[in-house]
Amino acid sequence: MRLIFLGPPGAGKGTQAKLLTEKYGIPQLSTGDMLRAAVAVQSDVGKRAKAVMDAGQLVSDEIVNEIVSDRIDSADCAKGFILDGYPRTVPQAVALGKMLAGKGLRLDSVIELKVDEDALVRRIENRVAETIAAGGTVRSDDNPEAFKKRLVEYREKTAPLSQHYAATGELKTVDGMASVETVTSEINAILASASADA
Repeated sequence: MRLIFLGPPGAGKGTQAKLLTEKYGIPQLSTGDMLRAAVAVQSDVGKRAKAVMDAGQLVSDEIVNEIVSDRIDSADCAKGFILDGYPRTVPQAVALGKMLAGKGLRLDSVIELKVDEDALVRRIENRVAETIAAGGTVRSDDNPEAFKKRLVEYREKTAPLSQHYAATGELKTVDGMASVETVTSEINAILASASADA
């Protein structure tokens, strides 16, 4: 079961990925975790990534693609994986397609959680208001202004992935504004259909 989740911040990708990880026994691979792990074990590509990060620069697609390729070869990915936060751009998606083909693998599904961005912003604003009213501490990532910036960045860089995967016929969309249970059952139906077609 090899999947990619697409959707803006706050769409519920992490929640759904966790449920699938438990159900199928496959790892959720986030770019940040993979980068940190490669640096920690001091693999060749990890050392290159560390040098770039130490210089305060962004890690190139080439390095990120190599780290993903190495990670997919790990034993715990034998049954599949969920990619979270990768690919982030269309060139990364093209590289991933070639990488998987080179390993004799293919994606089972690309699932996009469609959400109402205004509703997401209101959700965060409400959460902040409720936390303050209850005398709690507001989390640093519960900042509506910062969240709006992340949504703009998502639209500019990552949203074109939807068009890319729609063109390849791999994209399936789910209403991310539905309840967690409804989203989960829709995703399970998509995956059941994908494995029947395989």
